[in-house]
Amino acid sequence: MKKYAFNDITLMQYIFLIAGIQMGVGLLQLPRELAELAGTDGWIAIVICFFIATCSSLTIVQVMKRYPDGTLFDLLKRYAGKWVGRAAAVLTAMYFAFFSYTIMVRAVLFIKSWILPKTPDFVMLILLAIPSYLLARGGVRVLGRYAEIVLYITLWMPFFYLLSLRESNWLYMLPVFKEGLHPILLAMKPALYAFLGFEASFLLYPFLKSKQYASRGIVIANVLTLLVYLHVTVTCNVFYSPDAITHFNEPSVNLLKTMEFRFIERLEIVFLSFFIMIISTTWLPGLYLSVFSINWIFGREDHRKLLQWVMLLFVGSVIFVMPTFNKTDKWIEVVNLTEMFFGYLFPYILWLYVWLHDRLRWRRGGT
Repeated sequence: MKKYAFNDITLMQYIFLIAGIQMGVGLLQLPRELAELAGTDGWIAIVICFFIATCSSLTIVQVMKRYPDGTLFDLLKRYAGKWVGRAAAVLTAMYFAFFSYTIMVRAVLFIKSWILPKTPDFVMLILLAIPSYLLARGGVRVLGRYAEIVLYITLWMPFFYLLSLRESNWLYMLPVFKEGLHPILLAMKPALYAFLGFEASFLLYPFLKSKQYASRGIVIANVLTLLVYLHVTVTCNVFYSPDAITHFNEPSVNLLKTMEFRFIERLEIVFLSFFIMIISTTWLPGLYLSVFSINWIFGREDHRKLLQWVMLLFVGSVIFVMPTFNKTDKWIEVVNLTEMFFGYLFPYILWLYVWLHDRLRWRRGGT
């Protein structure tokens, strides 16, 4: 009997979960970060990093095929021993907990700066924590359905960005490679960060019903992320001048302030509400996976009680930490550096270890 069959997810849910984790805060700030380093050539860095992320994603899938009915921890327990699996579970829980906390706090700061500037941080975090708990306690299947619903109700958003193209100047994009290859290589750093999230497949893989399509699914998730990032980045680049785009922290939101309709004036407020839903598909899986990792150590399947304590810890810490954009920038840097190892380096190390382990065992069996 499959260990995780009771909470399995479809291929579509698997795709949208991974794409949702990838499209977090980067959706708002990536155009500015790329413009600061590579100007209007930042889109090239996105394309290059897409291929790098896809290679790492496929490596994860190939590794997990060695133990298809278990998570990363089960795989490590089988190949390296019980304590290695437990140590990996503790580190993964810490990573996903800090990741989720950082994204939630960042979302609170966005809401404060754009909509509710005088509302205390802990009050807004409580308002986010309650629905987050109700969703995360349902497990991977509920989170997969939520990610699917969020995609369907936000499909209209990219079309509104097309309206800004009436006042755009495509000459801003020329010439390509304005300052050579070096700025593009520098811009690959934030672009690589923006694609991170596929490493969640280490834990989501055993929940997937149709595992034979896992490679296809993770590639489609990366393609969706690529198309969204390219759409937003190119739209911002042709709307703003190369110098003007760097003056806005969230150019993808500021762009909406220029649009007005008879029935609505501040379109960016409406969009930000939907942006928060998109960002929630980033912190919710991370929140669940952190609790799942701890419970894996103790062999528990009920995540609700531990999830309650984690949410209380998140809310309580905000009162003492008093987060700001500068503080969360440093937190995001720590998260990104950890993700770089977990997402881009660790899959190849693990694949090599598993391959050598199986090959040596086969040789010993042959002799």
